[in-house]
Amino acid sequence: MKSDQLSLVALVGRPNVGKSSLFNRLARKRDAIVDDTPGVTRDRHYARVSWLERSFILIDTGGIEALDSPETGAKGAFPKEANADSRGEVIGGIQEQTWMAVDEADIVLFMVDGRDGLSGEDIRVAQALRRTGKSFYIVVNKVDGPELESRLLPPFYELGAEKLWPISSAHGYGINTLMEDMLEHLGGAEGSGDLHEDTMAIAFIGRPNVGKSSLVNRLLGEKRMVVSTVPGTTRDTVDTLLERDNQHYLLIDTAGIRRRGKVTEKLEKFSVIQALSGLERCDVAFFLVDAEEGVTEQDTKIIGYAMDRGRACMVLINKWDLVKDDKKRQKFILEELDRATNFIGYAPVLSVSALSGFGVNKLFPMVNGIMAQFGMKFTTNRLNRILQKAVDGHTPGLYRGHRLKFYYATQVSTHPPTLVIFVNYPKGVHFSYYRYLVNSFRNELGLDKSPMKLILKERQRKKYG
Repeated sequence: MKSDQLSLVALVGRPNVGKSSLFNRLARKRDAIVDDTPGVTRDRHYARVSWLERSFILIDTGGIEALDSPETGAKGAFPKEANADSRGEVIGGIQEQTWMAVDEADIVLFMVDGRDGLSGEDIRVAQALRRTGKSFYIVVNKVDGPELESRLLPPFYELGAEKLWPISSAHGYGINTLMEDMLEHLGGAEGSGDLHEDTMAIAFIGRPNVGKSSLVNRLLGEKRMVVSTVPGTTRDTVDTLLERDNQHYLLIDTAGIRRRGKVTEKLEKFSVIQALSGLERCDVAFFLVDAEEGVTEQDTKIIGYAMDRGRACMVLINKWDLVKDDKKRQKFILEELDRATNFIGYAPVLSVSALSGFGVNKLFPMVNGIMAQFGMKFTTNRLNRILQKAVDGHTPGLYRGHRLKFYYATQVSTHPPTLVIFVNYPKGVHFSYYRYLVNSFRNELGLDKSPMKLILKERQRKKYG
């Protein structure tokens, strides 16, 4: 992120003080999950924000809880090791991620709850922030208007700040004033902060606990997402930029998609939406399957989501190190996967281990090859030669007593390559013949790793007066 030379601003504070609401308002999108359940935001969540013709990176963080008090290191504050129980493991990870965001940031927005008043945890966090040497603003949220300032602000002067910043992240009060002052003290480049034009978006999709965040961390070479053995740790999609061999990548880590019948909690429903949103925004989807558990019905449904959206795909069998010495199990997994995913046979399959790094070095060369096919363009002349060859090799049947006639083919778009064939009776083309045409074009065009769309369209008949 710092290679983009944009300043970093971190949002920190106790759970449920309104950080994600402010994040969404500043980013002008409903990107972070907003809910009144403490601990909803678990990972560092980045967004490029443009305000008054200035751009910076905003980092939303998980809430700092009083499970452990932070200790101060040389450059920043970091939590003690989390409790052994699973809740402690996750909360400890959240706090670690929050203090890592503080360590990355140029300016910190420390948010407190004006309605709840000052808490002992607020005091401890302010003390820890002060020891980091970072510039930070104390932002008093849920102050809905100037008439409330005299009543809600005084307790927070105990934090030692000369100035407090009253705002309402829900209604927008005070935000312009805060931003104007912050931008005066903020370095960084101007502009919209758009992604580099050649950026390739990769979404990491799969059931909970298959190792999506661990794989992202392995690719980044640092611990960026909260990684835990507790299923469902990632609730938000998290975007991270990576530059490798002069190619820009946007890595989208998503929440695990559960079976519809198991999506009972409101937050888990949001997680499904976030994961599907990741599919909508990506060029390539990495589908992670657990080598130990094998392929499940839910895995095939998740892959089906991407196929329906025309996304390029790779199937990654993660945790391969767990079966590396069991050749029989390896063969069973590969055969089972081949049967379960025959409907998306163009998707390459790769065995990897996010833990050990096995196979990970093959990912980027393979994804670059996929994207080369995903963006291919073909001349109309070439497409019509392929169409004619296919029709000559297998004569189409009759429809209501009329011979099916395929007139010509043309390409209308890329990502994925999308072809239109004009035919006299599109509804009369049997599925088996349609599949034959798709396979013919795939083989002739060399599209063995990319999806393609083939649309049958009725040619407009001439009208005679």
